[in-house]
Amino acid sequence: MTMPPISTTAPFAGRTVHRVGYGAMQLERLHDDRDAALAFLRHAIDLGVDHIDTAEFYGNTFVNGLIRDTLRPGDDVLVVSKVGADPNPEGPLPLRPAQRPHELRASVEDNLKTLGVEQIGVVNLRRMDTRPGVLAEGAQLVDLDDQLEVMTALRDEGKIGAIGLSSVTLEILRRALPAGIACVQNAYSLVSRDDEDMLELCVAEDIAWVPFFPLGGAFPGLPKVTDEPAVHTVAESLGRTPSQIGLAWLLHHAPNVHLIPGTATAGHLEENMAAGAIVFDDATLATLDAVPSRSQDVALG
Repeated sequence: MTMPPISTTAPFAGRTVHRVGYGAMQLERLHDDRDAALAFLRHAIDLGVDHIDTAEFYGNTFVNGLIRDTLRPGDDVLVVSKVGADPNPEGPLPLRPAQRPHELRASVEDNLKTLGVEQIGVVNLRRMDTRPGVLAEGAQLVDLDDQLEVMTALRDEGKIGAIGLSSVTLEILRRALPAGIACVQNAYSLVSRDDEDMLELCVAEDIAWVPFFPLGGAFPGLPKVTDEPAVHTVAESLGRTPSQIGLAWLLHHAPNVHLIPGTATAGHLEENMAAGAIVFDDATLATLDAVPSRSQDVALG
């Protein structure tokens, strides 16, 4: 039995956008050829991308500048940025935690400046509560209520349109719900489904679920979707790539999923967008659902 086509659009922060957007972090790879980076981003928008995910620390403001110089009046693109970390180009990682309320406000102001806008559609509060990635410690361990107070004030001031959360626990999401949460960004994929309870809560609350690392394997020791034999079998049977199958599974798994796969090559961009049109029959979906999920914390030791 073939399932009906899944919806290619879904609600997000009070509007409707295509469920396959674009994560702009990989644009940093084109740092030495800005014209090529601008052309690539324009190509993405011309293909129908109307949801772009960015951050001030992507390329130390380079990516935000590309978005600013690419978007035209009438493009109607939802730009989503994040705060909770700032650029740190001289450090061991290109970012440093910036969790304190005054740092969150300063980060929003920096994003407004580099994006060249008066309001950012959605700003995710990156909490650094969970792995993989940097965890907050010391003075950067800040109470959620203090952070939501400044985020809500920024929304009331019109500087951000909606509040999202990133790298959070189920408990933090539940505590944040009264503030009005538009989306959650956590690491999640076919092979790393630790946050299934959180995803179910987001479905119930009409909150967009935006998985980062949607194919797993972002750090050594983490499982990769493209290493799964079942994924390869399905890809071969449908004439698709394993990556496309991993992305398509996410879209089939829940109606509130929005994807932001990142790339800096046109071919991969087009493949990622085409994943939104893949249809699974019941047997194929059951085969993929049976792939075991491995805890990220266990994988990372």
